[in-house]
Parts: sequence; C-alpha cells; structure tokens
Amino acid sequence: MRARLVVFPIRGKNWCFSRSIVPTVSDSETSSQSPSTFREFWKNISVTEKPITTNAELFMDYIANKMNKAWSGIEKAPQGSFKNKIHGFGVWALSRVKPSEIVLKSISKEITSVEVIYPSNLDARLVRRRVRHFAMRGTIIHRKYLYGSLSLLPLSSVLSVLPLPNIPFFWISFRIYSNWRALQGSEKLFQLVSDNSITSKISSANDKEAEQMDSRNETHNNIWVLLPSEELDHLVHHEDGHDGLSQCAISKICKKYELNINDVIKYKDSI
Repeated sequence: MRARLVVFPIRGKNWCFSRSIVPTVSDSETSSQSPSTFREFWKNISVTEKPITTNAELFMDYIANKMNKAWSGIEKAPQGSFKNKIHGFGVWALSRVKPSEIVLKSISKEITSVEVIYPSNLDARLVRRRVRHFAMRGTIIHRKYLYGSLSLLPLSSVLSVLPLPNIPFFWISFRIYSNWRALQGSEKLFQLVSDNSITSKISSANDKEAEQMDSRNETHNNIWVLLPSEELDHLVHHEDGHDGLSQCAISKICKKYELNINDVIKYKDSI
C-alpha cells in the first residue's frame, strides 16, 4: 500500500505536508478488523500469544471504536441540548488539532511505500531532508504528548464520581489515542524515507555523479519515490504573494491533488 504526500512551501519557511484523500480497500479492511466489543478484544489477545505492541494496538483500536460510537450518539443529540453543546465544543477542539498530526495518523502500518510530490523548482535532496525532519520531529513531539496525556488520565478519572459526563476523561483518552497513532505514523514514515546506504553514496560522490545517482534512486526505489511536478511549481511560485500562497492557489492545489483545504490552510497560519 502506497501513501501519496504533497509537499510545498506555503508561506515563508512554513511548508505544507499533506496526504491525498484517497480511500483505499486496505483502510476499510483495517477498520473492519478492529475489535468493537470487549469480548472481541479479549478473544483477539487470548487466542494466540502476540507481542505487547500488537496487543496495545488492539486495545487502542477498541478504545477508538468506543469513542466513535459515543461521538455518533452525541452528534445526533437535539439542537440546544447539553449533548449538542458538548458536540459543538468537540468540533471546536478537533479544529485546533495540528494538520501534521492528522497526516501522521494516516500513515498506518500497512503503508509499504511513500510517493512525495513536490514543486519541480525545489531540489530533491532538500525535499527529502524536509520530509525526514517532518517525520523525526513527529516522533519527538507525539511521544512527549503521549506521555503527558497518560499522566493526566488518573486525574481525569477521579471526575467520574460526578453526576455529569466526564468530558476531560474522554478528551484525554482521545488525545492518548491520537498521539499514539501519530507516533506510530511518524516512526513508520521515518523508516520509509530513510535509507542510510543511499545517503552515504550521495555524500561521497561528486555533484554530477550524485545527481545521476539521485535520479536513478528516485526512479527505481520501491520504498519512496520523489516526483517533481511542474504544475505544482507553477501554482506555488507564480501565485505566491507577500503573505504566502493566496486562497485561490491553495484551493487549486487542494482540488488538483485531493487535499483537505482546511488542513492546508492551517499550515499557512502556523508559526
């Protein structure tokens, strides 16, 4: 299964890293295999001996299914009700999630290769370094956030004695799951785009040989592929204003490469 990333500068030093919205059969199969009840979860972990990491993933999938069912129930609440207000707060909170987290969460363990589309005017080695840095930074940030959310979980559990819905507990549980998935995606992406043997060959070769080697690797490497796009280069560099890409340019890029426009705009506004 291959993931397609679209990478381009969006404002100054801010780069956009976004994944095309292309539903796949593998994604639907993965969601269908996730345990939806505690009996299914217990059956999956007790039938055969599995690594701790596999059992942890099953547990996180089980928690995610429970949260999705609860969220669906709140979403259908009558207008103006307390549950409807909770849903509105949840939508606002989800809109504050960084787009990089959303992208990294989408890099599942089923991904075996990655395709990076970038403006043809950019140097391929620069793009590769930026993607690696993006993945490595994700492992550091989401590991820290994961441990921080886990430390808050016992405190939020105490609030369950109150007669009101324990919103902090559910939110922290979601943040644990979200950071867990983003951490897994960061590690997977870094594994896919890292190739020490190729890097050492390029650094020891002269410029002409390095360019030839770079071209061969981009063409024949079946793990990651760098694809320069002249059309993307035109949209980025010919419609780039003083304050970064215009709304029109972002809209055209998102339509062309099937990106989520709301997530892309967040990259422009990020610091």
